[in-house]
Amino acid sequence: MPVPDRPTDPGLWRRLHEVADPLPNVTHRMSHGEVAWFVGKGRAARQFAMTWDHHHGDRNGVVFAAPPGAQAHLVAEDDHYFVPPFLGPRGWVGMYLDIPDVDWDRVGLHLTDAHEWVAQ
Repeated sequence: MPVPDRPTDPGLWRRLHEVADPLPNVTHRMSHGEVAWFVGKGRAARQFAMTWDHHHGDRNGVVFAAPPGAQAHLVAEDDHYFVPPFLGPRGWVGMYLDIPDVDWDRVGLHLTDAHEWVAQ
């Protein structure tokens, strides 16, 4: 199956903005060809999430920072989660969003947790 032109589903990215943008002290910008969210000011801002739009030929999703142990737990719990290349060794988790009935409350919980984890 050929990879569609990017962005594949602007509606997904609008929903992610609705979840991530209102979090305290958040900015977003392009990073490595994806929309990325940061917490903090200026050079001290740290990334906590980014879109995953067929990155590395994969699917649509979001990747987010997670505390130690969370990645293994989530990936084992549900096949909607994945270990993203490059970010996975740092404990980040991916969540596919190209599925029917995305649980946006759960996405919001993960992004809120990632924001709090990185902001520490």
